[in-house]
Amino acid sequence: MSDNVLNTSPKPAPLSPAPASPAPLTPMPTNQVISPSREVWLSMRANRGAMVGLAFICLLVFCAVFADFVAPHSAIEQFRDHVLQPPVWQDGGSWSFPLGTDGVGRCVLSRLIFGARLSLLIGAIVVTLSLALGIGFGLLSGFFRGVPEITIMRLMDIVLAMPSLLLSLVIVAILGPGLINAMIAVAITYVPHYARLTRAAVMAELSKDYVVASRVSGAGTLRLMFDVVLPNCLAPLIVQATLSFSTAILDAAALGFLGLGAQPPTPEWGTMLADARQFLEAAPWVVTFPGLAILVTVLAFNLMGDGLRDALDPKLKR
Repeated sequence: MSDNVLNTSPKPAPLSPAPASPAPLTPMPTNQVISPSREVWLSMRANRGAMVGLAFICLLVFCAVFADFVAPHSAIEQFRDHVLQPPVWQDGGSWSFPLGTDGVGRCVLSRLIFGARLSLLIGAIVVTLSLALGIGFGLLSGFFRGVPEITIMRLMDIVLAMPSLLLSLVIVAILGPGLINAMIAVAITYVPHYARLTRAAVMAELSKDYVVASRVSGAGTLRLMFDVVLPNCLAPLIVQATLSFSTAILDAAALGFLGLGAQPPTPEWGTMLADARQFLEAAPWVVTFPGLAILVTVLAFNLMGDGLRDALDPKLKR
């Protein structure tokens, strides 16, 4: 054959690329189940005011619990050589008494710290007592309709018709001045709020299917009250208790200011204000710091209560 003859032999077919190995399967993201407590916490964190209030309350609780170690002096110790000494940033002040002293030479900062312990104790006792009585009356009026409901609710209306502070003054005047009687008087004025709130929540829950199913399965009245219905009524009660905590501190301070609450030398903020009235112009720090303590504490509890309300009420969540 001539060299000019084209080579017509078939060309080898190109090799096909090897099949690629299958890519590893990535797991599909699954929706994480968030617990109710974590959901409340995440909602609280989104509210700056609530977090500021919570931070101050935590600081207040720390100072109240460890007041014996945090306070520079005893709450009732008198330093006769340092009567009405000004705060440290004014002329004549010293770091031994950072916020100055009162009319008998007691450290104002130490009395404020020990007063925080007393104010938190007052709020806790008042809220616990009024909450327990209010839940009891609310459950009774919600489950037993007719005469029991009408009697309880009309009694609550009578209490609500009177100004709370005036009613507290009447009760303390009957029982006698003192811290315990002041707490009882303030707690009585808060009972109708919890009773009406509990009754409304109970009436809304009684018509739901889970309550009907529990009743059909043979659950008794007490079990329906405390095991079935009450746990589902706690959200509004918790919010109301938080807001009432600040009001209880404020009312107890008002009674102390009027001389019907804690008696001297008890380091209670309202009593400190009453003792310092005569020094309003000569030593304004004796009046200013207890008033600021009441103001900031009440504001902190109100901010935290608003945050809890937004977190626990689905209609108000942002």
